[in-house]
Amino acid sequence: MTRQQRPPVRFPLGLDQVHAAPAQRSAARSATPAAPAAPAAVLRPQRPLQQAAQDAARQHAPSGLGLDSVAVRARMVDRLRSGGLRCEPVLQAFSLVERHRFVDTALATQAYEDTSLPIGLQQTISKPSVVACMLALLFDGAHARDQGHLGRVLEIGTGCGYQTALLARLGRAVVSIERLKPLHDRAREHLADHRQADVRLVFGDGRLGHAPRAPYHSIISAAGGDDLPAAWLDQLAVGGRLVAPSTHPERGGQALLVVDRHEQGLTRCWHDAVNFVPLKSGTQ
Repeated sequence: MTRQQRPPVRFPLGLDQVHAAPAQRSAARSATPAAPAAPAAVLRPQRPLQQAAQDAARQHAPSGLGLDSVAVRARMVDRLRSGGLRCEPVLQAFSLVERHRFVDTALATQAYEDTSLPIGLQQTISKPSVVACMLALLFDGAHARDQGHLGRVLEIGTGCGYQTALLARLGRAVVSIERLKPLHDRAREHLADHRQADVRLVFGDGRLGHAPRAPYHSIISAAGGDDLPAAWLDQLAVGGRLVAPSTHPERGGQALLVVDRHEQGLTRCWHDAVNFVPLKSGTQ
């Protein structure tokens, strides 16, 4: 199944500078060379008219069972809903963003299963249910409840860019930091096809946050450590919420930690156990 052509997308930080514009790539994929006509003197066996009609229908009216079909993503959303997720904005974002575009082609057939997948450099794309849970927790924060969106978002760990694409549909502006240059570059290419207004990808140390655009109404991390970096807490706005994996002080192991900033200070709440890659300093 081919995708419809889209106009070139302009992004901050040169996200539009990819080797080929989205419209050119789409045109290249959708171009199908016409089969040469058989010489008049050559007789070929004719297929039954019914079979020929079926072949024509498949060519001109895709069945919708491909990875880029709405039905595939709808089934993933149904599984999330049946698992207890009730945050409609998050479910809507999952129904729109094509997860298979963000993973290696060899793993594309597993993209809509509830499983994490390797993306290289010992990193993974988290399974949909975990991503959805974290985004729903963000949406339950004071700012999102009042405004109906995540506001200005800081993402720690861009990875392949899939969660970034979801956040771009849920917030008003997204700053996403990645410390591994190959993943940062790959995410730039993946996100070039997404028409989001304000997505800024930063190659840098995620533990430092990104002070130039602070404070943030929502902060989310795709890596966990023994503590939360002080920079994240300093850059969290009043009424904002932070969701990140961290080592549980009593149970041990990682669990989701939710931090809310109020006028009076910070409150913390622990949620489900998780297993994320370790949070590291520096870049490479």
